[in-house]
Amino acid sequence: MKERRKKVIKTALILCGIGAVYGLFVLIRRRGLPCMFNSLTGLECPGCGITGMIFCLLRLNFRGAWRENAGVLCLLPLMAATAARFVYVYIRRGSTRDRLVDVSVWIMIAALLAWGVVRNLIR
Repeated sequence: MKERRKKVIKTALILCGIGAVYGLFVLIRRRGLPCMFNSLTGLECPGCGITGMIFCLLRLNFRGAWRENAGVLCLLPLMAATAARFVYVYIRRGSTRDRLVDVSVWIMIAALLAWGVVRNLIR
């Protein structure tokens, strides 16, 4: 269990480092990476605006975060709970399989696909 805990911490630190490097990239370049789906179709994918949403949340600008990507913003609590459950199950059991995590992931996939359609219909 101790080894799994170390692995989770190491992975979290690596992900935070990648996020920090990308954040610096965006601050220096003044824009994020372009969305390939948007570039090809002219439509917004379910993830368009996540970078702007995160920067708004870091400034506690919830209205701006909502404008950037309301669908993902609404799913953030479920994403956090699912990630926490996944880490808990992995550390306790050593397994990455959990029915509750699987169901949550499928719910989020369905919600994001629906959001991808809705956001293009209402703009």
